[in-house]
Parts: sequence; C-alpha cells; structure tokens
Amino acid sequence: MQPKYRAIIVDDESLARKDLAAVIAEFEEIEIVGEAKNIQSAVQEIKNNDPDLIFLDIKMPGESGFDLVDSINEDTHTVFVTAFDEYAIRAFEVNALDYLLKPVTKDRLATTLEKIADEKIKIPEESKNLKYDDQVFLKLNNKYHFLKVNSILQITAEGDYSNIHTKNDEKSLASKSMKEWEDRLPENHFIRIHRSTIINTDEVQRIEPWYNNAHLVYLNGIEKPVVMSRRYFQKIKEELK
Repeated sequence: MQPKYRAIIVDDESLARKDLAAVIAEFEEIEIVGEAKNIQSAVQEIKNNDPDLIFLDIKMPGESGFDLVDSINEDTHTVFVTAFDEYAIRAFEVNALDYLLKPVTKDRLATTLEKIADEKIKIPEESKNLKYDDQVFLKLNNKYHFLKVNSILQITAEGDYSNIHTKNDEKSLASKSMKEWEDRLPENHFIRIHRSTIINTDEVQRIEPWYNNAHLVYLNGIEKPVVMSRRYFQKIKEELK
C-alpha cells in the first residue's frame, strides 16, 4: 500500500519517539519522514519534508509544542501527543486535528486517521461561495437557524466545530470546520488571520503590532482583540501588494 501521509514526530525524548513510531508502523498509510527533538529542529524538518501530518509533543524543556504552530502549514494536520491532559482545550483552540495521551494505542491512532479522512470529504460544489447578503441554514447550539452571513464578526475553532460570534453579541457553536467556512465565505469580506480565527474585515476597528511580529485585531462589538499570527500577517501583506 502506498503511504497516504508523510509524518514527522516531534518529542524531546528519544524513547517516546521510538514508542510512537512503533505504533505508527502498524499503519501502512503513514510514512515517517522525519523526527525532531526540539522546536528548532522541527522547523527544519518541516521545511525539508513538507509533511502531511505532525505528531507534536507539548511539554519540552524550555519550550512548548504550541510554539511551533505558526510554522506549520494550514494544510498540515497537527496531532498533539502528551502525557498531560490539561492542555486539551488549548490544543483545539489552535485548530489541532486531535489530542492523544501517552502511551498512544493502535485503536486511538486509528480514530485519528478517521478524523483526517472526514476532513478530506469534499464540500458539494453548490454549497460553496456564499455571498455577503446571503443567509445560511445551519444547526447552532443544537437548534436550526437562518444565519445572515454579514452578521458574523468572527469565527473561531472549537475542535471539530466552530464558534460564531455575531453582531448581536451572540455566540453559537456550529458543526462546521474552519476549512469549510474559509472555502464558503466571501473572500472580499472574510479572511483567516490565524489557524483558529476568521474575521469579518468590514468590522475591523484597528490593527496594532504585538509580540513576536504578530498583531492584535480589534473588531466592532468585541471587547477583547484577536491575534493575527505572524505567518498570516505576511500572507495578507503579500496578497495585497
């Protein structure tokens, strides 16, 4: 069987990398193309190998797996692997595909691969390309609603779901991925500014420089600013040249 996914393992402990590699070896569809013991070497492995899948430890000496997120291509699936479960919520906030507790079992990894397959399901052509004045019919907080596209202020990742913040200051959970929203929303009104955030550009008040070349974006109707990552800021600058 030809491998479907090129994977990199990032973990500071060589034994942990070896144990995970042994479990991954049970799946013919995954090929391990690189390993890294810290963030710096992981960045290089990503550049050299362009992986489809990254198994990323969170807690490493003097650094965190979250520090690598902005260096990972949005089309690359990130799976956090850790011995600690207190990071689960933050993992999904950065739009990780999955969150695995050590030791990883074959059955649990199989579930992760199923999630990848689900993400690859194509959106029907007729359901794409929403217009700014359209209404979309979808399930919000377990009830069906008509949602005006132009009422959306921001959308943030929530695991396999997404949180929608609208102009009437309502927050709703929808069973749609960030990729689906990005594909469907009108690109002249909505942009992705982070792996876990899409905003309505019509509602931007101001943008201010922030830590490590990232920026803070202030939106009408939302008190707390949202972060525009360094990578997305550069991408937007290039597109607007």
